[in-house]
Amino acid sequence: MSILFYLFFGLIVGTVERFLMAGRGSGGWVVSIVIGIVGSMVGGFLGQLVGLYRQGEPAGFLMSVLGAVLVVGAYHAITRSRGSVV
Repeated sequence: MSILFYLFFGLIVGTVERFLMAGRGSGGWVVSIVIGIVGSMVGGFLGQLVGLYRQGEPAGFLMSVLGAVLVVGAYHAITRSRGSVV
């Protein structure tokens, strides 16, 4: 697959994630794309752990969105805990 496909898919997944995780979002479209791409990787890894995908298969849309939600949740948990310490 081409890099443009990954960017476009990342944008879609990141946008869906922003709607699911309503609230104060940091960053813009670039951050949404990065979250979507990382979420797709996390979703693919989790899908392999539970046996949904084999090695080298890309994650499906729902697993990508789930991975993106997990990435954002982890990011908020880290930044929230870091903010309370300082």
